[in-house]
Amino acid sequence: MDITQLKKNALNARLNIMKMLAESGSGHPGGSLSMVDILTVLYFDKMNVNVAEPKWKDRDRFVLSKGHGAPGLYAVLAEKGFFPKEELLKLRKCGAMLQGHPDMKGTPGVDMSTGSLGQGLSVANGMALAGKLDQKEYRVYTIVGDGEIQEGQIWEAAMSSAHYHLDNLTLFVDHNGLQIDGSNDEVMTVNPIPDKFRAFGWNVIEIDGHDYEQIGAAVAMAQTVKGKPTAIVAETVKGKGVSFMEHQVGWHGKAPSLEQRDKAVEELERGVEK
Repeated sequence: MDITQLKKNALNARLNIMKMLAESGSGHPGGSLSMVDILTVLYFDKMNVNVAEPKWKDRDRFVLSKGHGAPGLYAVLAEKGFFPKEELLKLRKCGAMLQGHPDMKGTPGVDMSTGSLGQGLSVANGMALAGKLDQKEYRVYTIVGDGEIQEGQIWEAAMSSAHYHLDNLTLFVDHNGLQIDGSNDEVMTVNPIPDKFRAFGWNVIEIDGHDYEQIGAAVAMAQTVKGKPTAIVAETVKGKGVSFMEHQVGWHGKAPSLEQRDKAVEELERGVEK
């Protein structure tokens, strides 16, 4: 694991998130920024994917259940080389490739169209079960939001994951503590998240979701677990990397102005220089 290179990839993704959202005038920065480090480790260090053949049958699969975080996924996919970075500035434009939520039919590298919260784990289950039935070696990864796990379908799917012994499935919970209407605790508490998944028959790992070594080690550990799926509960910061967005629920679904974009870009680039 080349942490220096991973940090560079993540920085570029965060810069592009700011640029594309300011250009589109809409989108979700907070939850996109909170999961960038997880996505970076997955796509640049752990997942077996082929940029030249996005639909390669033996590739690892990824499902972004919290589909409103699409800018974060797009930025990492573009950084990986699935499509030109120029497409990022066309986010949410009529006739362009990148929709407000992931579209598997129109965007190379996107394995599932998502956006209806709570459904991604069910889809990931299907992919993982298909891999088992077809005796394939690929693995399936998914990211859910912590507010999203207030959805009952998540827990129905969690029961199924354990029942079918989907040890080729790894779920990340992006636990930044905030959702569109406030903190998780104010809206409807989701804690204790690790205990809940353990009670549903999952292997559980708790990490700092911005620590590359911890993310990589957790994914590697999940690959060794047999007979049960793994949930990686990642403690993250909403708006990570941009000081005026960090821990601020108001940046859940509000795009930065051009002036705020420039401030964020300057801050991100200055942090790297230090």
